[in-house]
Amino acid sequence: MIQWTATRGSVLMLMCLAAMAVMADTRNAYFGDLHIHTRYSYDSFFFGTVASPDDAYEFAKGKPMVTPAGATIQLHTPLDFYAVTDHYFFLGQWWASKHDPDHPYRDDPVVQDIIARNDFGDAFRFPHDRVVEADLKTAWKDIQAAAERHNDPGTFTTFIGFEFTPEKNMDGQHRVVVYRDTRVPELLIGRIETLNPEDLWDWMDRHRADGIEALAIPHNTNLSGGRMFEGTYFDGSPMDVAYAERRMRNEPLVEIAQMKGTSDTHPFLSPNDEWADFEIRPFKLGPHARSDPKGSYVRDALLQGLEFDERLGVNPYRYGIVAASDTHIAGQTYSEEAFTIQYGAHAPVERFGSVPVDEAVLAYRETSSRYHGAAALAGVWAPENTREAIYEAFRRRETFGTSGPRIKVRLTGGFQTPVAQGAEVTAGEGRPTFQAWAMADPAGAKLQRLQIVKGWLEDGRGREQVFDVACSDGLAVDPQTHRCPDNGAIVDVANCAYAPEPGAAQLEAAWEDADYEPGQRAFYYVRVLENPTCRWSTWDAIRAGTSRRPDLPATIQERAWSSPIWVRPG
Repeated sequence: MIQWTATRGSVLMLMCLAAMAVMADTRNAYFGDLHIHTRYSYDSFFFGTVASPDDAYEFAKGKPMVTPAGATIQLHTPLDFYAVTDHYFFLGQWWASKHDPDHPYRDDPVVQDIIARNDFGDAFRFPHDRVVEADLKTAWKDIQAAAERHNDPGTFTTFIGFEFTPEKNMDGQHRVVVYRDTRVPELLIGRIETLNPEDLWDWMDRHRADGIEALAIPHNTNLSGGRMFEGTYFDGSPMDVAYAERRMRNEPLVEIAQMKGTSDTHPFLSPNDEWADFEIRPFKLGPHARSDPKGSYVRDALLQGLEFDERLGVNPYRYGIVAASDTHIAGQTYSEEAFTIQYGAHAPVERFGSVPVDEAVLAYRETSSRYHGAAALAGVWAPENTREAIYEAFRRRETFGTSGPRIKVRLTGGFQTPVAQGAEVTAGEGRPTFQAWAMADPAGAKLQRLQIVKGWLEDGRGREQVFDVACSDGLAVDPQTHRCPDNGAIVDVANCAYAPEPGAAQLEAAWEDADYEPGQRAFYYVRVLENPTCRWSTWDAIRAGTSRRPDLPATIQERAWSSPIWVRPG
């Protein structure tokens, strides 16, 4: 369906439609995951993960996998691209310490005691000067070799990568680093080398000068304690042009959702957004102190970026959108119904936090597991399924993210010459016009509403508004509230059944920003919502034959987000 909401002539609307039609002929939507951990990650090892990078890629291509907890999981449809991105922190060392009979720590009483006790905490605190460089090199080479073995241009794309995991007082500023091709460094960089992400960018710049191209993707910004988008250098000094340019040169994308919660926005930051309270995790990792919303969410960063752009002439937070699982068991189903928490053998259903138990409440369960989500997916619009084409789409920010379902979403728009999501346009005559489109996952619930999220500067301050632009079932947007009526979709939480109707398989709208003021800095991105379905915790309670916890959401509305389009004054 197409819903027209223009307030002036339809010339630009037709241009948007034409532009989308042209891009539809040259771009395909591909789904994948750029954040996967295997047995080589220190934490995965202690979670009981035995899956190798090869196992991870076989799973992504459609083969079943047995999790550390003994469950068999399998994708209903293979993915298009995948990247094993293990922590460089003690990469491969704990696995080798247990399984290599000739390892220097095979008879070390401290190491073997930590392994025998399965003590994740002691492993994390293991002396950094006891790193075995040979283990790092061996695991890194195996990760590269596995990616090469499974890369199948046109059918399945693999990327070589790793995770940079610095933390200061558990204020994580984690990134995954993804390489364009097989040219990669011999040794990497991690928390042992530095806690400062600026060192990572400098390191990437030096390698880029030698022909090694990569990009970094911040993740779990929601858990960063406000540090991911704090608006200063790492040492607290004011941000400048050099900082902004270096950041955007090295990290054009950001994860908006994954297993440890969503990072779109927070009810505290977006009190007028009825859908802001979606899979929010309020606690950081480790000691489980509360994470500050300000500086931790993507929409807030996009708004800050407009302010910096006005002051500095460059936007340090011009992020394209992706999403990922961050699974530590080499694979995930991306399904609420079949969700398997990432902590492997150490996460029986009682510790998920999804069902009531008679024993004393576990603090970790109440500050971590209950807030997990059922993984998320990255999407790109690219002409073909190859490393080169998909990587270039990453660089163009022609990307999107979903909370798990394979929802396709696209945004084009601008002034006289429409552009695709991820692009920046200079304001022209009149008001900007956009064409928003989304298609439901054929294996999932139908769509309820299509929205455009606008952020802009007014009197030097960032402001935001959410506009419903297309409604399912022939319903119309209220011109005063900019909201669709509820379509009446319901789900039976006793068995998680829902009817095939109402809802839409596809939603589309041409929309003009009637409130745009000349000279305004702004961004626009699409958010599309499914009909309600059961949350994974409700599915768990049903399988356990017990009542669900009343303090956990019974249902959720799965969703997808496009990368923004930015408007700068002429």
